[in-house]
Amino acid sequence: MLDADTLSKIGIAARAAMDKKAFDLVGLEVGDLTSYTDCFLLCSAAGERQVGAIADAIVRRLKDTGSRPLHKEGAGRSDWVLLDFGDMVVHVFTEDRRAYYGLDSLWGDAPRLNEAALGIDEPADSARR
Repeated sequence: MLDADTLSKIGIAARAAMDKKAFDLVGLEVGDLTSYTDCFLLCSAAGERQVGAIADAIVRRLKDTGSRPLHKEGAGRSDWVLLDFGDMVVHVFTEDRRAYYGLDSLWGDAPRLNEAALGIDEPADSARR
């Protein structure tokens, strides 16, 4: 079970991603499966520019609460950006890159966080329609 601070952080990140039209958001509790983080937030973007916009929005929104990424991979124009906040790792992908790496199935044993836990009011895949 995630602590309140981590749940708040993943919710803020999910809402920031949704505000930039991310879709297929998935939150995974991976703390029992790995030693380097407690949860993942996976989300998709329509293109490389949107990947960057989503990642920037997440960083800005969390910075406003005092959280800064410990590490960032794929900054700028990229088909995959990884944001490591310590207790949470955010992956923002294009659809093709997400399908290629298959993190959703790789971490298939991890419990998923529902939309209420992510703080979004609609199913994550409907935002694209």
